[in-house]
Amino acid sequence: MIKHINTRAACETLDANDPLAPLRAQFALPPGVVYLDGNSLGARPKAALQRAQKVIEEEWGNDLIRSWNKAGWFDLPARLGNKLAPLIGAGDNEVVITDSTSINLFKMLAAALQMQASQPDSATRKVIVTERDNFPTDIYMAQGLAEWLDRGYRIRLVDSPQELSSAVNAETAVLMLTHVNYRSGHLHDMQAVTAAAQAHGALVLWDLAHSAGALPIDLHAANADFAVGCTYKYMNGGPGAPAFAWIAPRHHAQFRQPLSGWWGHRAPFTMQPDFAPTDGIRRALCGTQPIVSLAMVESGLDIFAQTDMQALRTKSLALTDLFIALVESRCAGQQLTLVTPRDHAQRGSHVSFAHAHGYGIMRALIARGVIGDYREPQVMRFGFTPLYTRFIDVWDAVESLRQILVDTDYEISAQQEAVT
Repeated sequence: MIKHINTRAACETLDANDPLAPLRAQFALPPGVVYLDGNSLGARPKAALQRAQKVIEEEWGNDLIRSWNKAGWFDLPARLGNKLAPLIGAGDNEVVITDSTSINLFKMLAAALQMQASQPDSATRKVIVTERDNFPTDIYMAQGLAEWLDRGYRIRLVDSPQELSSAVNAETAVLMLTHVNYRSGHLHDMQAVTAAAQAHGALVLWDLAHSAGALPIDLHAANADFAVGCTYKYMNGGPGAPAFAWIAPRHHAQFRQPLSGWWGHRAPFTMQPDFAPTDGIRRALCGTQPIVSLAMVESGLDIFAQTDMQALRTKSLALTDLFIALVESRCAGQQLTLVTPRDHAQRGSHVSFAHAHGYGIMRALIARGVIGDYREPQVMRFGFTPLYTRFIDVWDAVESLRQILVDTDYEISAQQEAVT
């Protein structure tokens, strides 16, 4: 049906019949803007403003330090983690929201390497496998940790998902992957990839930054070992909002991470000089939490409680199917190359097209009120957040893209801004 949509009126009909359409009213979206960048920064839930005001004016302003107990600040990482857990197939007391994705990845990777170091084959199990096209900071963190440990660890970069099966072997300590590729939108089969790596004795660490909140995830069904991700994309937690960390319960007792701060201590207010790790997922915590930004994460999570991930996935695929079909029909002959997989089983919730002048075209789109983003080399990304993206947004975005391409209404040598 999606492939045969060829009018804006038909998109309006899809919106009228969309069971998720009422959720859009819970977001503060500026008029005249088509926002297709929720895969990079989610829109603001209207409730976030009131939540921030309450934290600042009442909890901090009036109750001051008493809010650590009275307002439950101390338990926020775990309490919010329990709200997030169902979105990724985790159970109660298995997720904490804390720190950044990069820091959490460092913790999980360090713990995984330490666990592998205790195995009989540790002398030869020294390789961290990931994709060359993984999100760069994940690779940087792995490189930095391997160099800092100075124990012979090395990074093996594979050039395509198809090469993973041959790249993981008896030398692999950890397979570290992003579930949905940040550039292409390629979606890994988490269960199959995890099982194949574990068959070689590797531990598997998943970065869910581009999939959590956009599609169904079941970490338990996949038998994953560790997972991290952010809350500021599809979960709409706010710019730079704290990330999350998950550890398979079977690893809780063995889990040790080098950032052994007092929030991960068994009894932090005994003020003992020696570190004694607490039980369970709170071992992933480090230092005092950024309460204002942490509190705002709840506003985004509460909206998910009004729907379910399968309904969001169904709409996501319909939106991305429509976008691909309209771009290829209405922008035919304009030297656009689809980068994102067509296969639903291999597609996340953003669509990427490459063009030789991709950056200039994206700047022209943004100037017209259609906000996506750009990633080197030559890739324009368009994110579709089912909680608030409409089918008419898809039509309007493609129509703007068509006009820009037909009229060559973009700067061929546009100077790149600091953030693209």
